Amino acid sequence: MRLSSFGIHPLHLDGLIGIAAAPFLHSDFGHLMANSSIALIVVFLIALSGQRVLWQSSIVIAIVSGIGTWLLGGPNTIHIGASGLVFGWLMFLIVRGFFTRQLLQILVGIGVLLTYGSVLWGVLPTTPGISWQAHLFGAVGGLLAASMMGKGKAPTGPSVASV
Repeated sequence: MRLSSFGIHPLHLDGLIGIAAAPFLHSDFGHLMANSSIALIVVFLIALSGQRVLWQSSIVIAIVSGIGTWLLGGPNTIHIGASGLVFGWLMFLIVRGFFTRQLLQILVGIGVLLTYGSVLWGVLPTTPGISWQAHLFGAVGGLLAASMMGKGKAPTGPSVASV
């Protein structure tokens, strides 16, 4: 049995295991390195905010990416790889500052966007054999995680009373 059989098989109940397993499976070393090169940097940046932020955002991203891919992945396909997580982490970093209203996080988001923003074109179905569905729903998961984790994080300061 090939390990890829544990990937996401869209609309098949046995393919649901892939939501948890697919990020750990890659087609070859090049595929692994393509995901790892960006992942190391963005995971480091997220981890600077603490383990809880890294784990919670990763879980939300993995679930949204996996379910979205499972629902819209296309018939007779198997989806493997961590790129759904990578796209989610990228989007999380890009938008998190707008939810928290913290200048440093906004600046990090701008830096990540300027450095890796061109990668986000991968949410479009442009390359056969590449799971744009995982990319798209990973990005949606990152946006959702940033929104969920950023609520109530706006800086509090003195209120201004109108006269």
